[in-house]
Amino acid sequence: MNMQSTTPASGGLEAVESRFALRVAARLNEQTRELPHSTSERLRVAREQALERARLARKAVAATGAQLSGSGAAGVLSVGGPGGSSGWWLKFLSLLPLLALVGGLILIQHTHLKSRIAAAADLDAALLADDLPPAAYSDPGFVEFLKAPRD
Repeated sequence: MNMQSTTPASGGLEAVESRFALRVAARLNEQTRELPHSTSERLRVAREQALERARLARKAVAATGAQLSGSGAAGVLSVGGPGGSSGWWLKFLSLLPLLALVGGLILIQHTHLKSRIAAAADLDAALLADDLPPAAYSDPGFVEFLKAPRD
């Protein structure tokens, strides 16, 4: 048997799906002979309901496709095209992420500045509470004092 790996066209795809569905239905019908009558009846009713739902779904898709193809360009123009009343609203919504980014950066900068001020205040408090007078920190020998071991 010679198998080809070509993809069928959209019409061919439906034919392949139909053949597959017929084969599956035939196999299922063969196996239903062994089932009890009540079970086979429930399966038959379920199949009929599934087929009806599939028909309704195809009709709904066809109707939706017809509506979209008929009013596609008008729908695009009315949502955001030139002359649409929602143009300013879409511009505002497109700027919203930028505003959120700028607000976040301002918040980060404010938090960072606050933490630097708190660190400087802690250092100043430690210096003022220390035993050394503040004038000692400007003394040239202060570095030598810091290097000396403490007893």
